[in-house]
Amino acid sequence: MKIVVLEPLEIPEKDIRSIAKKTVNGEHELILYNDKTADVEVLKDRVKDANVLVIANMLLKGEVINSAEKLKMISIAFTGVDHVDLKVCREKNILVSNAAGYSTNSVAELAFGLIISLLRNIVVLDEVTRNGGTKDGYGQNDLYGKTLGVIGTGAIGKKVAEIGLAFGCHVIAFNRSENKDLISKGVKYVDLEDIFKESDIVTIHLPLTDSTRGIVNNDRLNLMKKNSILINTARGPLVDNEALANILHEGKISGAGIDVFDMEPPLPFEYSLLKENRVILTPHIGFATEEAMIRRAKIVFENISGWIEGNPQNVI
Repeated sequence: MKIVVLEPLEIPEKDIRSIAKKTVNGEHELILYNDKTADVEVLKDRVKDANVLVIANMLLKGEVINSAEKLKMISIAFTGVDHVDLKVCREKNILVSNAAGYSTNSVAELAFGLIISLLRNIVVLDEVTRNGGTKDGYGQNDLYGKTLGVIGTGAIGKKVAEIGLAFGCHVIAFNRSENKDLISKGVKYVDLEDIFKESDIVTIHLPLTDSTRGIVNNDRLNLMKKNSILINTARGPLVDNEALANILHEGKISGAGIDVFDMEPPLPFEYSLLKENRVILTPHIGFATEEAMIRRAKIVFENISGWIEGNPQNVI
């Protein structure tokens, strides 16, 4: 069996081979590509004899999947799967698994890094301090006592809610189904519009689907308090970033912390959010800690081993 890793997994090759050793077990061939390409013809050549593909967040189009005549499984080193043509996978009976849970703590920690940076003006005051300035003219606000609105209480959203409670926040949440454990800890579930109306901090932790795309739109952004902030460490297209840029420019909310966009960085210089000084932008780093990269590689090959043994896991 041929296992092809189509893009770098952000850890040294020797570590990948060590993690994969039990799966490969001397019986299967492991091919690692250390460059990331969007060239469809190159990708078709790389996947043509693959039985199993491993990707992270690279776009995997249907025409590439269709060209892999021997392909039986795709193990995605990522939580979201909207970058893979699942329709074609289903048509070809290709099993798809993801690396659910590998970055739960990592993303939750970044969300609070952005929140605290905005509340305390850390990023801008770093530059001010280096230029001989003081805190004068720059607000400072506690996280303690704030209303934290969590949209989506899956694994990451649940962790964010729990950390918010530990910080002394009043936590409200929106999700299709309510988490009884969070309710027992003091989280209150409310309607989506109420999240935007009542929260001092709105943080998004939904998967990207047809029903969630653009869920944070101009109308909902206009419901937010003037001194509130928006955090997105989930998926970029959940938010209408053009509308967000306008809201920020007009001073209708206090700020935003954005790690994900409707495209992967680098962003074009004309991208609207780049022009706003009320926003902290990071180039999709939420998932990317060293520890998380090791965790996801382990899950990827555990998924493959489970499938080979007839016990698939993390199936999409």
